Amino acid sequence: MTGKVLFQFPGQGSQAVGMGGALADAFPVARAVFDEVNDALGEDLFALMQTGPEEDLRLTRNAQPALFAASMAAVAVLKDATGKPVHEMAQFVAGHSLGEYSALAAAGTLAIGDAARLLRLRGDSMQGAVPPGDGAMAAILGADEAIIDEIVVESATEGVIQLANDNAPGQIVVSGAATAVDHAIEAAKARGIRRAIKLPVSAPFHCSMMQPAADAMASALEDAAMNDSAVPVICNVTAAVESNASQLRANLVHQVTGRVRWRETLLAASEAGVTTFVELGTGKVLSGLVKRTLEDMAMVNLDGADDLDSVLAQL
Repeated sequence: MTGKVLFQFPGQGSQAVGMGGALADAFPVARAVFDEVNDALGEDLFALMQTGPEEDLRLTRNAQPALFAASMAAVAVLKDATGKPVHEMAQFVAGHSLGEYSALAAAGTLAIGDAARLLRLRGDSMQGAVPPGDGAMAAILGADEAIIDEIVVESATEGVIQLANDNAPGQIVVSGAATAVDHAIEAAKARGIRRAIKLPVSAPFHCSMMQPAADAMASALEDAAMNDSAVPVICNVTAAVESNASQLRANLVHQVTGRVRWRETLLAASEAGVTTFVELGTGKVLSGLVKRTLEDMAMVNLDGADDLDSVLAQL
């Protein structure tokens, strides 16, 4: 291997009933992670992950720690299989929205139990920040950022609206007041944009309407034990490399209301010499975004026991 490796961690939307089960069945170290998260939360989250119901797993308060747990189980399997810490396997880590907590835990910044409790608070705070039905998010596909910016400005007459996720070329999400998001969907269609669809989410994430949740996280993170990261983190809100605990803490607060700059994160990784992206946790959503954004990259994911050999071959 000549290029560098980035470990990437999925965000909300990747959850699925049965997640993490194959790893837990095959690897005691994975099961131990799920037990640790259960203990931290004082409930059997792993049982919900295995049997659902899906509508309960989809709830923000459950999906966030569940996705984190599945990612950390994959990290534990990889560390056990190689006998190496993360900083000897990857030169960078990054996580999409809540996945940044997974990245930080993998890099030794946050303890697993602390991160799980923070994500439960994050989920509850984000869910409670805006009354149901007042906010919305929409994916606008096939348009560049400049056109989305025009649509956002035009739609802001109807209420708060921001560009929330810049996921990949032609894959941008806006977030804000339901009236403004509805206006943005119509404005996109009027411009001939091929797809503008409202997302099945329960709150308008990554916009200023989430300020109450950002305030709650600022308070909680101020009291949380955080170390400098052993692996450089490419952060959501800046798409810049960071290792300092104080700045990482501040970035976690800012990301609640700020844009997820995932496309820029991938470009920054490529410019830094990354040629291999290892997705750790549930699904392959992030690998798909790499494919849309960059050329000639190696992509592997560790979701189940059958994935381990292909991941090890890239390390």
